Amino acid sequence: MSKIFQEFKTFVMRGNVIDMAVGVVIGGAFSNIVNSLVNDVVMPVVSLVTGKINFADMMISLDGNKYASLAAAQEAGAPVIAYGNFIQIIVQFLLTAFVLFMVIKGINKLHKPEPEAAPTTKICPFCKSEIHIEASKCPHCLSEQPE
Repeated sequence: MSKIFQEFKTFVMRGNVIDMAVGVVIGGAFSNIVNSLVNDVVMPVVSLVTGKINFADMMISLDGNKYASLAAAQEAGAPVIAYGNFIQIIVQFLLTAFVLFMVIKGINKLHKPEPEAAPTTKICPFCKSEIHIEASKCPHCLSEQPE
């Protein structure tokens, strides 16, 4: 049993396991931010643009009666196909994916790569030694350097 515990301890203490755990925790927190952005900022605009359609209440009542809302049908115990909720979830997924794409795109713009520094050395074509980029003669083989 001690050997299994030691192997488990080694597994858990690996850097990539800890990095993954941190990523999951940060991902959960970031998920709350993205969900709030979609639900509290984007979805009200979508609702306004679509004429305040409430997708969540769209349904087909299988008992033939008409209900004011999905909640009213469920309270009455009516069997329903709640296709509106499915549409709402698809729209929220697409909006969440788009918002997440835009956030990541913005974050990536902040992380511009450092420009590569200009080279300060070159290789002598005759002796293949590394020399200063502005050298006109190689200090190793004394050959004239081409311009």
